[in-house]
Amino acid sequence: MNETHRDRDTEGRARNARPRDGLGRPLPYGAPGVERQPEGVVRTPDETLREAQRLLDAGMPFHAHEVFEDAWKSGPERERELWRGLAQLAVGLTHAARGNSAGGARLLRRGAGALTSYGEVRRYADPLPYGIRVGGLVDWAGELAGRVDAGRPVDAAVEAPRLLG
Repeated sequence: MNETHRDRDTEGRARNARPRDGLGRPLPYGAPGVERQPEGVVRTPDETLREAQRLLDAGMPFHAHEVFEDAWKSGPERERELWRGLAQLAVGLTHAARGNSAGGARLLRRGAGALTSYGEVRRYADPLPYGIRVGGLVDWAGELAGRVDAGRPVDAAVEAPRLLG
């Protein structure tokens, strides 16, 4: 019988405990890595944006994506498209910085589309929800996706978007 070792969390769910680098890539067991974001943290929108911006500025968009994903999963239904779009932008930047140009450009455009949809639906509500510069982020994503498509290398910290207007 061949038994496979699987990392488990305290509740017994499968979790990969390998350390990760700043772009979320797994490293060998025992290697120094970047501290992972805890999952399922419920934050206020301001806390979410502050933590995600800190991670983006540090060149860790994969980790910022996890923060946005928590907001997407725990926030009100009417805001899910906003947080999902922001998570997709962060993971798009992650893929682009890892050298996955096709995946990076696709996710940047998908995130921009989610933000555009959110903006169209919520147009008569707050035009800058929580101060997020939705239009600027859509423009940033489109411009970066074009450069990624052209094969230009991406440095995640240099390309980090400004979330607030």
